[in-house]
Amino acid sequence: MIQDTQQAIIEAAITVFNEDLSAPLEKVAEKAGTTRRTLHRYFKDRKELMASCEAEMQKACKIANITAYNASDDPLKRLENMFYAGLSCGTKSAFLSKIHNRQDHKHNHKDKNCSEYDNTVSLWKGHLIFLQENGFISKQLTICWINAFFTSVVSASISSPMAASTDVETTRKFAWYSFSKGIGL
Repeated sequence: MIQDTQQAIIEAAITVFNEDLSAPLEKVAEKAGTTRRTLHRYFKDRKELMASCEAEMQKACKIANITAYNASDDPLKRLENMFYAGLSCGTKSAFLSKIHNRQDHKHNHKDKNCSEYDNTVSLWKGHLIFLQENGFISKQLTICWINAFFTSVVSASISSPMAASTDVETTRKFAWYSFSKGIGL
C-alpha cells in the first residue's frame, strides 16, 4: 500500500509537471487521489519529489529503449522499435527531455541527473549516428535536431486533441509515419 501510494504520487507528478513545471503540489496530490499532507509523508518538498520523478523516468525510458534495441538486429527495425518505446514512455520521455533541454538548464555531465540523462539517451543517439553514417538517415540533419523532432512527435502524440479521439494504434502509425518521413526514411 505504501509503495502504491508513493508510485501514484510520482506518476501524477510526472503528468502534472510535464504540463506545468510550476504547478502546485496540491494539484499533484489531487491527481494522485490523495492529499497534500499524504504527499508530504513521502516527499519532504518539491525538490525531493522531482528527483524521484526524474529517477523513475530515467529507469522506465532506459529499460524500454534497451529492450527495443535488443528486439531486432535490423538497423531500421531497431529504430522503429526504439521510436515506439519512446512513444510508449510518452509523458515520461517528453518530460525527461523537457527537463534537460529547457533554456535555463545548465547541462553538466558531472551532475548525477545530467549524467543519467545522457546515459539514458546514449543508445538512441548512438543508433541515430550509426544510421546516419551508413546512409539510412540524411546527413543534412543533426542528431540534436532529430532528437528534438522525436520529442516533438512524442509530445504531439500524447497531447494533441486528435490523439485523444484516435485509437492508440492509429496514433502510433501517424507518429511513426511523421517521424520516419521527417528524417528521410
